[in-house]
Amino acid sequence: MGGSRDIPLANRVGEVTPSLTLEISAKAKAMKADGLDVCSFSAGEPDFDTPQHVVDAAKQALDEGKTRYGAAAGEARLRSAIAHKLSSENNLPYSANEVIVTNGGKYSLFNLMQAFINPGDEVIIPSPYWLSYPEMVKLAGGVPVIVPTTAQQQYKITASQLEQSITPQSKLFILNSPTNPTGAVYSRDELTALADVIVKHNLWVVSDEIYEKILYDNAEHISIGSLNSEIFARTLVSSGFAKTYAMTGWRVGYLAGNEEIIKAMTTIQSHSTSNVCTFAQYGAIAALENPASETAIETMRSAFAQRRQIMLDALAKVPQLTCPTPYGAFYLFVDISQTGKTSFNFANELLEEMQVATVPGIAFGNDSCIRLSYATDLTTINHGLERLTKFVQS
Repeated sequence: MGGSRDIPLANRVGEVTPSLTLEISAKAKAMKADGLDVCSFSAGEPDFDTPQHVVDAAKQALDEGKTRYGAAAGEARLRSAIAHKLSSENNLPYSANEVIVTNGGKYSLFNLMQAFINPGDEVIIPSPYWLSYPEMVKLAGGVPVIVPTTAQQQYKITASQLEQSITPQSKLFILNSPTNPTGAVYSRDELTALADVIVKHNLWVVSDEIYEKILYDNAEHISIGSLNSEIFARTLVSSGFAKTYAMTGWRVGYLAGNEEIIKAMTTIQSHSTSNVCTFAQYGAIAALENPASETAIETMRSAFAQRRQIMLDALAKVPQLTCPTPYGAFYLFVDISQTGKTSFNFANELLEEMQVATVPGIAFGNDSCIRLSYATDLTTINHGLERLTKFVQS
């Protein structure tokens, strides 16, 4: 076998930033395998089972032989159910023809970038950001334009910041609310101000709303496209079933938007993944149509709310750490800059010395913070916070 220099990889691979979190993740898994008691705050998925009625619907679909190829854009019934949900819950009057079902919410965004972004097009991304956004843009030949935000502004981009970032090459703005990794939720006034800038400069916006039902303290989720007809015409909505319905492994997501864009994405999907797993789509239909879903969501959300408060209370007792209150999702974005460590070094040492796994903020574009997930049990949370406090104060 020749060395790696003999492998003529595509240039685009070199454009993508390797995940700095993989080293810590691999180390945590190896420590667990060695029998060490690792407290992990790194999970990006609910620690709840998929609701039984969703599982039953998929089983029924299997029993009924729904195991064959389907339409590349998704089962017609699921596309209609998604359109109905967006219209009735989010005030987004999409039709079924303006919806594509994708292999998870992540692929809805990747597919969009392939269908919509030309080489040199600029995509504006507030930082901290979900780590895959810039890489998807790069793989489409686009240019990620990162706009840093601060804890003082709840890590939310302002209309003024957005406007100052726009150039003749700007094409798309990525909005995420509720936000990963910070848990920030944009208010109606904040969204209205952003929408005015988007419309004024003929930008497009893709709104990632995957955490829309995981909210706290009476926070309200508002879809930017619902504000008026002008912004609706320039809005694409990305979401899925992973977080809200604890269906991360099912890989069912969707994107709604302009029908020409949906057609282009369907063409790409027909030559890449084809249809989403057929029987999994019937589970997604049950998630949307069965009223039992609301009870399952509230059970999960209330557990997250309790855990969030426990973690906020514990962190408030550690003066070297600061953290804005999250109003959505299931993460805390904790500022560790007073320790004098980079986020990677902090996370790496915390894992080695205290067996606590976290995600360094550099992965999200902010090297002053770490992300803690409270999608884990209370025992792990309590033990992990004790160790974290000891680590910081030692």
